[in-house]
Amino acid sequence: MLLDAIRTQIDLLSKSEKKVALTILDNPQLALSENITALAKNAQVSEPTVVRFCRAIGYEGWHDFKLKLAQSLAVALPGANEMLAQDDIAADLVNKICSRSINTLLDLRNHLSPDAIQRALDVLLKANKIEFYGQGTSGIVAADAQHKFFRSGVPTVAYSDPHIHSIAASLLQPGDAVVAISQRGGNAALLRSVQLAKKGGADIIVLGPSGTPLAELATVLVPIDLSFNTDPYTPISARLAHLVVIDILAVGLALKRGPEFRKKMQNAQKALQQFDMQFDSFFR
Repeated sequence: MLLDAIRTQIDLLSKSEKKVALTILDNPQLALSENITALAKNAQVSEPTVVRFCRAIGYEGWHDFKLKLAQSLAVALPGANEMLAQDDIAADLVNKICSRSINTLLDLRNHLSPDAIQRALDVLLKANKIEFYGQGTSGIVAADAQHKFFRSGVPTVAYSDPHIHSIAASLLQPGDAVVAISQRGGNAALLRSVQLAKKGGADIIVLGPSGTPLAELATVLVPIDLSFNTDPYTPISARLAHLVVIDILAVGLALKRGPEFRKKMQNAQKALQQFDMQFDSFFR
């Protein structure tokens, strides 16, 4: 949701812009019903500060932001913004966590840029080698990406250790591509590796929040501004968004490689199924 994008980027805002963010987060429905003058008064800032806030999180201005806020609140399922509590019963957990996950994917569908996806596919299609970098939870997403992309026929690897992807990045050259995956966009080790890769001439695809230091290094930015940061028990729904974007890119690349390549992928899948059948029969 848009509110989660605000939470993700709030530490990057100026002091006055944070006042606007907190006012909106405190009562998004009220912010939606107000005009810019009323919102600025409630936040105790000027109207230009409200506009700067909107632009800082990736919107053209107040009207563009307000429209996206209305869309975001309209698709939100009941329970999606409720805090998880120690006394929640199983039904509460099912409702809250599933609602948050569904809302994340709906918001991704409504805001994911087809142009950014197309430009990322263009880079991946011509790449001699593709490397996926991520740390922590994003490292798990990188490993999933490597599993999906190695079938593309392009040398593909995933690194989650900062020392290893730093060394790997320093060896890249023009024609190679790095897909940097991050939920916050400010990890120092990841930034250093991406800078090294860029210095060597590699193209950089960033899957992460806009308006961050990592986003600034991107050849192609695929903005994913969907992270939950409310409490340690909250599912990291941004991970779901990253996984879906990886699927979109993997399928898109396979389609762009043409029917002969898809036939090879089908043969590889059949070989895997045959192996599984032989393995199962061995232990019967």
